[in-house]
Amino acid sequence: MLDFTEFYDHCARTRLAPWIPHLQQRLAAFDPSIHGDFARWRKAYEELPDIAISQVDLAADAVLAGVEQDCDDATRTQLKQALMGLHPWRKGPFSIAGVELDTEWRSDWKWQRVQPHIQPLAQRKVLDIGCGSGYHLWRMRAEGAEMVIGVDPSLLFHVQFSAVARYLGAQPVYQLPLGIEDLPKEMKLFDTVFSMGILYHRRSPFDHLLELRDLLRPGGELVLETLVIEGEQGQVLVPDGRYGRMGNVWFIPSVATLIQWLEKVKFRDVRCVDLNQTSLQEQRATEWMQFQSLADFLDPQDPNKTIEGYPAPRRAVVLASAP
Repeated sequence: MLDFTEFYDHCARTRLAPWIPHLQQRLAAFDPSIHGDFARWRKAYEELPDIAISQVDLAADAVLAGVEQDCDDATRTQLKQALMGLHPWRKGPFSIAGVELDTEWRSDWKWQRVQPHIQPLAQRKVLDIGCGSGYHLWRMRAEGAEMVIGVDPSLLFHVQFSAVARYLGAQPVYQLPLGIEDLPKEMKLFDTVFSMGILYHRRSPFDHLLELRDLLRPGGELVLETLVIEGEQGQVLVPDGRYGRMGNVWFIPSVATLIQWLEKVKFRDVRCVDLNQTSLQEQRATEWMQFQSLADFLDPQDPNKTIEGYPAPRRAVVLASAP
C-alpha cells in the first residue's frame, strides 16, 4: 500500500520511462495522513491475514483470489472483518478465499457490455481514468494487457485495491491515487484509454475529452462510458441542482451530441456500441455497501425518473480512435 517501487521499475522498462520523475513527484506529494479515516483504513489493511492462495482467476465475474479451502474458518472470519473495515465497497464483485464481496455495483455486467466491442487488449498498455478500487483493471489484465494503470484520487479506493492485490499476486496492474490532471500532458502513449462514469462529473466535458485524446498514441482507442439522455444532436441536460442525488453532475448529452463533441476534438471513427438503462439489480445496497443506492435515487412512483424528475440513469458506451 502506497509503495510504488514495482510500478516505477516496470515503467523504466517501457515507453513510460521519461515520465517517471513527473509521476514520482506527484505521488510523493500525496499525503494520506490528511484524510481523517486513513488510520482506520491502514489498521484494517494491516489486519488482513496471510493466506496461501491456491488459484487466481482474473476473468471470473467475481475476480477470484483463492477458494474456501485455502484457509480455516477463523482466518476467513478475520479476512472478512478486515475487508469490512474498508466499507463501503462500490465496484466489484470479488471472491477472496471464500469471502464473497458483493459490491454495490455489478461491475461485471458493465464489462460484459463493453468487452465484446473494444479492440483486443492483448499486449496493449492500458489506462483507466477514475478506476475506483480497480475491478476493471483486473478484467483488462485478464484480456492479456501488457500493463494496466488505473488512476483515482480516492484514498479509500487505493487501500481497497491494495487489499485485493495482496491476494492476487504479482501482476502488471497498478492503481495510483492521482487524478487525470496529475498525469503528464500530451503523453500520447497508451494503446487504450478507458473513461467510464467520469465525463458527467467534469465541469468542462471538452477539456476532459482533450485530456483523454492526448493520453492516447495516434490510432489508440478511447472507450468512453457515460450518462446520456434521449434526444437529437445539440441536446444536453444541465441538471438544476442534483441529479439522482448527486451534486457533481454537470452535463448529460444525447448520444448524437456526445459523438459531435468527440468529432469536434478530432477523434475519428466515433460510434456508440451500447445503450443501457441502469437497473436496480446492477446498482444496489448490499452488506458491503450499506448506504443509499439507486433505489433511493429514483422516483418511487416512476423508476424511469430520478427523485428530482429527470430521466433515470441511461448509459452509453462510445468508442473512438485518436488522431
